[in-house]
Amino acid sequence: MKVDVSTLDGKPITWRDATTAVGSALRIAPAFVAQTDDAGSGLRTIITAEYQSSEGRYIVIRVVNEATRTGAEVNNIALRQIPIQSILQAAAPKCIALTLDDESDTTAKWMTAAELSSTEGRIIPHWLAEQVVKRGSKSERMDVVELLYGTAALSGLPPVKAVQNELEVPHRTASDWIKKARAEGRLEGMSYIVGRQADG
Repeated sequence: MKVDVSTLDGKPITWRDATTAVGSALRIAPAFVAQTDDAGSGLRTIITAEYQSSEGRYIVIRVVNEATRTGAEVNNIALRQIPIQSILQAAAPKCIALTLDDESDTTAKWMTAAELSSTEGRIIPHWLAEQVVKRGSKSERMDVVELLYGTAALSGLPPVKAVQNELEVPHRTASDWIKKARAEGRLEGMSYIVGRQADG
């Protein structure tokens, strides 16, 4: 699904728009607008989401649907098929910024989580996952766990499953690494409530 993400004033979102600190090393855009067109139904969906610190994630606060071609109709049947949560999940990595450098360095290179990986459907590149699991230092590993947890939790996905799938480790290992990251204070401002509905 192709999702275009912009600031509330309509400018394409970049790492510079990520001004809210969460965790120990992530910055996120406080709010964003995401738009996608579904050629099959002929509908455009535009969502507005904002980060709510009390929830520790992005919350969709507005949804707009419109027909993009003649004959397409916005009705109850079409609206039931709109994947609001999937749109949020596709947009969130574009709103999360991080640096692989020392963030106190004024010349540090920042990027979005989406820019970190060029592989569709992954949060981090496969080579980085392999490196962190096999040879990663504790600090590097916790940086990656924070990124994976943050990206998943902020977009409403199960973080343990994201760590497990991205790093190809057992559930128990993923859960243990998340507990260690939380104990180090790396996951502040991000949370995931088990049992949250994933269908938007």
